[in-house]
Amino acid sequence: MLLCLLYYTLRLNVEDSVNSFQFNTAASLLCECGAAARLGEICLARNIHQPLLVTDAGVVSAGLLQQALEPLQAAGLAVTVFDGVVADPPEQVVLEAIAMARAAQVDGVIGLGGGSSMDCAKLVALLTHSDQQLVQIYGVNQASGQRLPLIQVPTTAGTGSEVTAVAIVTTGEHTKAGAVAPQLLPDLAVLDAQLTVGLPAAITAATGIDAMVHAIEAYTGALGKNPYSDMLAMQALRLLGSNIRTAVADGGDLEARQAMLLGACMAGQAFANSPVAAVHALAYPLGGHFHIPHGLSNALVLPAVMRFNSSAVADHYAALATAAVPGFTGGDTAAASAELFICALEQLMRDLKMPMRLREMNINEGDLPVLAKDALLQQRLLVNNPRAVSYEDALAIYRAAY
Repeated sequence: MLLCLLYYTLRLNVEDSVNSFQFNTAASLLCECGAAARLGEICLARNIHQPLLVTDAGVVSAGLLQQALEPLQAAGLAVTVFDGVVADPPEQVVLEAIAMARAAQVDGVIGLGGGSSMDCAKLVALLTHSDQQLVQIYGVNQASGQRLPLIQVPTTAGTGSEVTAVAIVTTGEHTKAGAVAPQLLPDLAVLDAQLTVGLPAAITAATGIDAMVHAIEAYTGALGKNPYSDMLAMQALRLLGSNIRTAVADGGDLEARQAMLLGACMAGQAFANSPVAAVHALAYPLGGHFHIPHGLSNALVLPAVMRFNSSAVADHYAALATAAVPGFTGGDTAAASAELFICALEQLMRDLKMPMRLREMNINEGDLPVLAKDALLQQRLLVNNPRAVSYEDALAIYRAAY
């Protein structure tokens, strides 16, 4: 992998300007099929003896909890399990997990699951011994103090939460808030394909497209784009685009699963430093109002947002296509190549049997103005978009996706 990254670094044109930037990611990364079996020794090496394992009911029912719990118990660790995480966790769930951590006097936190479980684990690690309240850390760099040791173990290849400094919490019926702070970056991210084998095909597809969106938006962002995020986004798309069909068709293919985990992680590292933009801004209201899973929400608006942005970043889309689409043959111009890339992504989603239109999700056309209004509230994301997005633009994008 290091040779691949070096190759992409050297491909930077000498005339490209390199602006000042700072790149942050998880302190350590373990990419190893079967690594969960070593969680006990991993914790002991980090002086963790009483961890809180944060997960959700889906992980428990899939039998994945035992794969993490047994090596922890075999190593003599006093493990406390919080399995109450739900999708897009509300504040009350996070507070319950923090209360359990305090009562058990834990000395470390392990997040096991998708983005919701890992986001919850971040907040528990930060706030268990903090005087700050949860509501006080919403926003950028509002957290203070140190957190407990934190290990993240993803069971989906999509969110990249295991290497991001962001945690998203549901704050109301249709509202969410994000906490962004360097303390939320974990000490270790463990990528073990064996923990993703039981993932249903539809979730594998949606989370895989989610990871591809992360890479695409990181590479085309107006703010934060840098050589490190670029090379990670490019290599992430190469891994994801080459393996997603296999991972969906044959969930037991460990090689494809491991490649998807690494691709999603690299995309997470990219967008953690070159943030996502309009795709996510327009996807969030779909989740808030209609409870559409995050990865699928992104997929539903991705082609329309890309066509909106194409006039500003056609050359970037053309470059990404060569990595994301195996055997891609470009058009005569960057604009033509960009459109071919968008069409290839649409075909990929059809091949994966994903819903393609908003109207397939029981959304009425009359709902679109409300969605557009809510999307404009996501200025934290929209400022990263390569084109400015007005209310009229957002409404037109939703209509194009409808």
